[in-house]
Amino acid sequence: MTRRRGILSVVVAMLAIVLTACTGLPTSGPVYYGLSTEDAPDADDVSFLLPDRPQPGASPEQIVEGFIRAGSGPGLTSNWDRAREFLTPEFRDVWKPQASVLVDVFEDRVYSEPDDGVVQLDVTAVASVDDNGSYERAELGGRTLPFALEQNADEEWRISQAPDGVVLDQDEFPRVFNRYSVMYFDPSWEYLVPDARWFPPTNAAASVAAALVNGPPSSWLAESVADAFPESVTVVQSVPVSGGVAEVDLNENALSADPDTLDRMYTQLQASLATAGVTEVELTVESTPIDAEPVPVRSTRVPGAPLALTEAGFGFLIGDQLDEIVGLSDVVVDFQPVAVQVSPDRDAAAARLDTGAVLRLRDNQTFATLDERESLVDPTIDPHGYIWSVPRDAPAAVRAYPDEGEFIEVADAWSGATAISAMAVSRDGTRVAAVVIAGGRTALWVAGIVRDPDLVPVRLGDPVQLATVVSSGRGLAWLDDLSVGVLSGDAEGSVVLEQVVGGISSSSAASPGMVAIAGGTTLSSVRLLADDGTLSVKRGTSWQPTATGVLVLATQQGTPE
Repeated sequence: MTRRRGILSVVVAMLAIVLTACTGLPTSGPVYYGLSTEDAPDADDVSFLLPDRPQPGASPEQIVEGFIRAGSGPGLTSNWDRAREFLTPEFRDVWKPQASVLVDVFEDRVYSEPDDGVVQLDVTAVASVDDNGSYERAELGGRTLPFALEQNADEEWRISQAPDGVVLDQDEFPRVFNRYSVMYFDPSWEYLVPDARWFPPTNAAASVAAALVNGPPSSWLAESVADAFPESVTVVQSVPVSGGVAEVDLNENALSADPDTLDRMYTQLQASLATAGVTEVELTVESTPIDAEPVPVRSTRVPGAPLALTEAGFGFLIGDQLDEIVGLSDVVVDFQPVAVQVSPDRDAAAARLDTGAVLRLRDNQTFATLDERESLVDPTIDPHGYIWSVPRDAPAAVRAYPDEGEFIEVADAWSGATAISAMAVSRDGTRVAAVVIAGGRTALWVAGIVRDPDLVPVRLGDPVQLATVVSSGRGLAWLDDLSVGVLSGDAEGSVVLEQVVGGISSSSAASPGMVAIAGGTTLSSVRLLADDGTLSVKRGTSWQPTATGVLVLATQQGTPE
């Protein structure tokens, strides 16, 4: 799709930040110009601070700093009316706060006045959020935001020119904006694919519905997903929610959709709004209910038990028992691979042997040698049966091997990368993540998979850098539908990066010697394997041993229907 409408502009008039969600805002750092002594908050008892109006006699720098404060947090209330008080009357209707969010490092902000009536704010950008709620990591570096000011008849300074959008520091951003998922289908219409978006929590259902119906998928994902909503269909009013039930009113063009399309539209809406706390959706056209039912979709959930190769065999570790996969476990044991990923139906596995060769292992006890190029990374299998393989020193040479027939040279793979240490396809088959070296730095990238009408992967979309990886990458896995885990480290210790695709990241330390990572259904079911065969699972902020004697920690791409 090519639709790109100003989604936040649809809902910005309704945004009113729930101030109790902002408890814990810093009690040191910012200076809140204009608060009188008696109104100043107690430094030991601050949960939130309402933005103050411009104060008499404030300098240009103070006016700009007050404007930045008024444009964030509680200042989002009422269409940024308080922030507009810092602007000249002529500029108040020109400034577009809903255009974007710049996420920065508060401690790095520097205000300066290079000339009369001119203020510059130097910031260290961390990320940005566009008017559709899409979050994009920024290359860490300085940016300068220019402001022009002029004095009014009372000789008070007001801003006459400023960049569109608002500025939030990286600590405040996740308190003011919440993450939601806008749901699309994969090209086979079997899976739902989440596209992360960030909105203030007030009237989140309206924001999510508008993002789905009125706007496009994130640009990097657009060619890799399917959307049941025609471009002519829009949300025509707000989305009231009562008792967990949301009413989504569409324009009359929705009546032209066939029943299958309506059902798919309803399915996308229901799944998307569920991330905003909605339990039921009533679909209407000009306030008249229309009939639609959710369509069946395939789950990407995986069993909670780890899948592993041990001296006793290959299967799911349940206590001190091993639950084997009929047919497939025997062939895995026969080949003793060093890496294994099992298909959703558990009828095949992508495996790499200690010789470096990549194989397809089948549950009927047969196998096929697929790739014998030098220095291959661990292979990955997608839900359509393609096994993906690439050499470490040739990241553009990605191949996808079908169950039968010739391999496909996947075009436009990892442009700009000079090396690759890991690659993993998402469980829904629409995205692929990789740990690459580009520009001399190790980074986590993700790209959309573009398929032809027969679901053959033909090329990758433009990659998006999600994070910088410290030290060498040792393992990569999809932790759930929207998060990727990277295991890295050295002799002194291991680090696990948990990165939301389209969002923020977190890291945790683990013991030295960790060599493999596998995801689960939730982040709490992530597992690590040490070089001595010890299997650990994350408990709170630490990693706790749960099993020993594991030779290979396998990954799973789903559960049989």
